[in-house]
Amino acid sequence: MRQIFLDTETTGLDPRQGHRIIEVACIEMENRRLTGRHLHRYINPEREIDAGAQAVHGISNEFLEDKPRFADIARELQEFIQGAELVIHNAAFDIGFLDAEFARLDLPLTREICCGVLDTLLMARELHPGKRNNLDALCERYQINNAHRTLHGALLDSELLAEVYLAMTRGQESLIMDQPEVRNAPVQPEPGSPAPQRRGPLRVHRAGPEELEAHQRILEGIQKESKGACVWLQAPEPAAREA
Repeated sequence: MRQIFLDTETTGLDPRQGHRIIEVACIEMENRRLTGRHLHRYINPEREIDAGAQAVHGISNEFLEDKPRFADIARELQEFIQGAELVIHNAAFDIGFLDAEFARLDLPLTREICCGVLDTLLMARELHPGKRNNLDALCERYQINNAHRTLHGALLDSELLAEVYLAMTRGQESLIMDQPEVRNAPVQPEPGSPAPQRRGPLRVHRAGPEELEAHQRILEGIQKESKGACVWLQAPEPAAREA
């Protein structure tokens, strides 16, 4: 399966009020392995950035003056995400901005060119109800180093999201088998942007006895509420036959 971890930064919060994308980053993964392919662009939004938004991502109007317009990178972006599943944290926000930009250019919308969208915020809320589930909180929960994330940035946040996603779904397969060398190759940012710090390999943390016990109690509760229909609860092994 081909997946694209995508993030954007914008001039404000609502594309319906004319706010625009100023940065987009996409990182490609196939079959749970990063391929090393990525797309990262800064974009001139042709309007001012709200002060509140600039405080979040630190990107200035002056920095974007000589950057391409969205119309200049739109087809390149669509070609990169074509046919993939998009993995986005708080997908409604980014998809809303992407579709507003595509519609402005009379181009196909994301649902027409991608095979689906996976929202890791919704996934995290299901896994950790009642807890903080923003990207920083998930990095802390899964012990992913994000010390260098002092501001939001589409490229860095896409990299972190890929690691968070692997950690949240690590029961699907081992993360330490057959990882190619490109797995830890640093993604190169666009010229002029701060270089990301090199991080070590993703660590796998096994559940301890207390976590396994808590998990078992949750499954037993589901089994009780569903009247025996919990598909995750293993049936007890049959007793050994007496000789």
